[in-house]
Amino acid sequence: MKVMVIVKATKSSEAGEMPSEELLTAMGNYNADLVKAGIMKAGEGLKPSSEAVRVRFQGNQRTVTDGPFAETKELIAGFWMWDVASMQEAIDWVKRCPNPMLEDSDIDIRPVYGMEDFAESDPTGELSRQEEQLGKFIALQDATIAPYLFYGGRCEEALAFYEQAVGATVSMKMRFDESPDAVPDGMLQAGFESKIMHAAFSIGKMNLMASDGCDDTSNFGGFRLALTVSSREACETAFNALAHDGKIDMPLMTTFWSPLYGMLTDKFGVGWMVMVAGQEPQS
Repeated sequence: MKVMVIVKATKSSEAGEMPSEELLTAMGNYNADLVKAGIMKAGEGLKPSSEAVRVRFQGNQRTVTDGPFAETKELIAGFWMWDVASMQEAIDWVKRCPNPMLEDSDIDIRPVYGMEDFAESDPTGELSRQEEQLGKFIALQDATIAPYLFYGGRCEEALAFYEQAVGATVSMKMRFDESPDAVPDGMLQAGFESKIMHAAFSIGKMNLMASDGCDDTSNFGGFRLALTVSSREACETAFNALAHDGKIDMPLMTTFWSPLYGMLTDKFGVGWMVMVAGQEPQS
């Protein structure tokens, strides 16, 4: 069951008094235990109501009131979202919590409604399906995506090239013969045992992953990496370095979306678009 664990506000929290280092450490350790137990799904502390606003609903009217709000005992100073087996499990965990305030304080535990609780109002289940779909979309909003490039046996060479050409930073390399799990028989082309199984690197703020793959048949097509820089000089430097021993598909030129833009295919077959951010003002 899901529960919201609510830390009630006190005079000290509403006054904006910060917790001691000792309390912060104790709460950090407590949160770590919650995470290790697989219980904590979210948790935040809230600033005093003096920095809040309240919106009152009266029919079609909406009235906004600035804080602070007088009813301290009705306010909250923080919360967790937990997934527990029972209310008793939640109670047991709350009892282990350090006192989160400088004075006596209260923590409320509130069960969270599930769509099954609204079955009478959703006889067809359509609203439940809609809610489930929204949950999937919300989860995807925190997703990250990174290109994964296969170099057909030239990964080591490619990483060194990008380090020199565009200042890439390689954070991790693992070879097939370093894998904690043995590679299945017949999976690798002969001679690929010491090739790179997985590598992680970054260019500017972009994270990429790479591998030699299992054989030398990898090729690139249907996509390009877009490299955006802040100046003409950086653009020209990166473009020329990446194009070395490669092929220029479109020379650097002014376009309506960029003061300098060009396309190339590097010597490994990876397509690039290199450009200066923004558009220079028209004279």
